[in-house]
Amino acid sequence: MVAGKGGKGGKGKGEAPRGRGAAEAVVGQVAGGRAELAPDRERGNAWTLLIDGAPQSHVDLDDPGYLDFAYQRRIGHLIDLAAPARQPLNVVHLGGGAFTLARYTAAARPRSTQQVVEIDAGLVAFVREHLPLDPQARVRVRAVDARAGLAKVPDGWADLVIADVFSGARTPAHLTSAEFLDDVRRALAPTGWYVANLADGPPLAHLRGQIATAASRFGHLAVAADPVVWRGKRFGNAVLVAADRELPVADFTRRVASDPHPGRVEHGRALADFAGGAAPVADASAVASPEPPPSVFR
Repeated sequence: MVAGKGGKGGKGKGEAPRGRGAAEAVVGQVAGGRAELAPDRERGNAWTLLIDGAPQSHVDLDDPGYLDFAYQRRIGHLIDLAAPARQPLNVVHLGGGAFTLARYTAAARPRSTQQVVEIDAGLVAFVREHLPLDPQARVRVRAVDARAGLAKVPDGWADLVIADVFSGARTPAHLTSAEFLDDVRRALAPTGWYVANLADGPPLAHLRGQIATAASRFGHLAVAADPVVWRGKRFGNAVLVAADRELPVADFTRRVASDPHPGRVEHGRALADFAGGAAPVADASAVASPEPPPSVFR
């Protein structure tokens, strides 16, 4: 889910996307609600996936290396920095959307092996039909709950676990806890990274809690967000990366600062100070991330 960015395009249904000449959106009903693929009028074969009007993913079928949403660009930076260029990775994507980040990984790191876990089987079928994956990409899609799918990942298999899971516009409670991160750590290689898309607004209590929870399980953290989000002025996305090895914070900071919509990266003492003594989240007390205000998607 991306906060603060609306979809583009018209209305209609039926035919599969065909690029700039296809003026109509594609609409379908999935478990999560009304799915719509809205054509991007500025790019020849690009589409925005919306669920009940909330933007979920943007895909350019002709250029899977193009990431339109700011939070996805920030995750793309981390995919680029996780290993030397073009080196294949084992990646688990919790949350499928339109498989944007799996497509990006396959393009940037050929021969990577990827697992996508997306609970909404109808959404998986809808995306596969209208935005098919490259048959050469080594991407396996499981239509199960994210935590159940994660439990099936072998110990130490993943170089990256990327969590971008929203039910409607909220992250489910059971994907916010320390116990969830225990299973993430089990699935990660010793040098692996956990990356999460977090959405929050003033007073940023959810974000602070997620930072504290990650800090209780990992030795190194960094978070990227827009300055207005950091200041608690607007609801928006923050990208968290956590690992048990030192992170390339300087490189990540430079990339985020040079984005079309520049962001700011916090880490170390500044990030601990921002968390402000927030307590780690446990399964027993976990709640879903906050509901975005209606104005976010206008």
